[in-house]
Amino acid sequence: MPLPTHPSLLFRSLWVALAVIGLALSSQVTISMNPVPMTLQTLAVVLTGFLLGTRFGSLATFLWLGLGAAGAPVFAEGAGGLEHLTGPTAGYLWSFPFAAALAGIGANSGRKTVTWLFVFALAAHLIILAMGASWLAAKIGAQAALSKGVMPFLPGAALKSAVAAALFRLIRGLRRARDREAAPDQCRDGASSH
Repeated sequence: MPLPTHPSLLFRSLWVALAVIGLALSSQVTISMNPVPMTLQTLAVVLTGFLLGTRFGSLATFLWLGLGAAGAPVFAEGAGGLEHLTGPTAGYLWSFPFAAALAGIGANSGRKTVTWLFVFALAAHLIILAMGASWLAAKIGAQAALSKGVMPFLPGAALKSAVAAALFRLIRGLRRARDREAAPDQCRDGASSH
């Protein structure tokens, strides 16, 4: 089960806020390329979907987009402002809620093997690349969008997908171990209160 499992609105809001911070920080890890910079944003988007699920993962990415549109320096290389949601890289940015939702579907499915999660993470990355390149093609042409906005990012997409799947499995395993340790304490506490 993806995080958070606690029903409290406050607890879920905290996780969403942490995801927004993670997205903002990952945007600052950048390799400048023209016209699309290479960042860790997509890794953060996929992890956000894995950890928060479809609804809250998408919500976190929408909030991050809203902060960026309002001028907060949360986009790549410390950028912010509405013009980034209409500029050459806007398609990549607008794809993030959809990619997070797809990752959330993968995390919520019955199968949670690393391979299964990798497939969903890679599919999320491909959505980002497809939407980004489609928008970029309107600005610089289809051939240039493919050569500058997709091809250089495919190896990184595969690597980030593998990292996201492995990290999610690790976090999930640690959480399960913590829950198993807490279960005997809960039983003892419950037994002693009778």
